[in-house]
Amino acid sequence: MAFYLIGLGLDLESLSLEALEAIEECDKVYLENYTVEFPYNILKLETVIGKKFSPLTRIMVENEGFLEDAKKQDIALLVYGSPLTATTHISLILKCKELGINYKVFHNASIFDAVAESGLQIYKFGKTASMPKWEANHKPDSFRKILLDNMKICAHTLILVDIGLTFPEALEQLKTALRGMTLEKIVVCSQLGTFAKKKFYYNKISGLPLDIHPPFCFVIPSKLHFMEEEALEKFS
Repeated sequence: MAFYLIGLGLDLESLSLEALEAIEECDKVYLENYTVEFPYNILKLETVIGKKFSPLTRIMVENEGFLEDAKKQDIALLVYGSPLTATTHISLILKCKELGINYKVFHNASIFDAVAESGLQIYKFGKTASMPKWEANHKPDSFRKILLDNMKICAHTLILVDIGLTFPEALEQLKTALRGMTLEKIVVCSQLGTFAKKKFYYNKISGLPLDIHPPFCFVIPSKLHFMEEEALEKFS
């Protein structure tokens, strides 16, 4: 009996062969679908894995109750991208250790390596920031502080955008949070890891199109190496 924590990667058919073999042996398959807007129809995923899955809400994952099933049978949790980029999933592994449940992690591609296809060098990135969806009376902008801290050490800033924000909404939040700051150009990455849909945009904020599709993220570049600048100009 075991728990399999499986990264789906970034496209519909990005699952590894060993992950597919593990899923084949599972009695139950769960899907976490609340952290990202998938760039494909998730129902098609059932065809790829050859099994039906049960979606789990954030509360259900964080309550960890579904792990009890792994005491009696093999179960899997499918996670978009790579499964250990969120602290919630580390908690699941700790819970398995506490309960004496065998587990295995199947890693996969994520935004953290796919963003390098823009031409920006990964080792020049600083701390990653998240942009939540603002409410009328709650507008957290901690990503601004992270950006300022990264700029002090000449590091690029990756800003992950929460589910539920359209591109125009996210762009407006970014412009509001950047109050008083002057930026030359920014990078927008859309649907990274997909073969046909991925796009990179490198422009001034005022020059960006508004019909950018999720999942997307912002990158605020620091000082660019000449190869980074050449790549951004050619790939975007």
